[in-house]
Amino acid sequence: MRLTMHTDYALRLLMALALEPARRQTIEDIASRYRISRNHLMKVAQTLVRGGFVDSQRGRGGGLALRRPAKDISVGAVVRITEDDFALVGCFLPGGKQRCAVASGCGLPTPLRAALEAFFRVLDGYTLAQVLQSPARQRQMRRLLGSPGTS
Repeated sequence: MRLTMHTDYALRLLMALALEPARRQTIEDIASRYRISRNHLMKVAQTLVRGGFVDSQRGRGGGLALRRPAKDISVGAVVRITEDDFALVGCFLPGGKQRCAVASGCGLPTPLRAALEAFFRVLDGYTLAQVLQSPARQRQMRRLLGSPGTS
């Protein structure tokens, strides 16, 4: 399984916001610091706003901020709202659209579903705060991103 760029950017955006929870950040600023597409990041931000992870405010003094504390945002929850296809094989597609000739006798769906569940159990066990837990990691991220407060 490979996560999409949308999910990658969502996690990066959330990390940037978590590093500086007291200030609003603009999409322009974050996109520049990560050297990624502003337009793509805007779509990602919209997903995160709809998902309840990010608050967006327009106008002077506006920007993005975490809607809830980083300790309350699980990595698994973010992946679930940013990815739209967890069908590991065709027979997992909703409504059985891609039927397999041996589907009724095949034993693969059981271990593949278990693997997907294990994947999410692991991701659900990590919060955004835990990903950035180490002060050394936070300093390094701030330095790499050129964030204010860099020492």
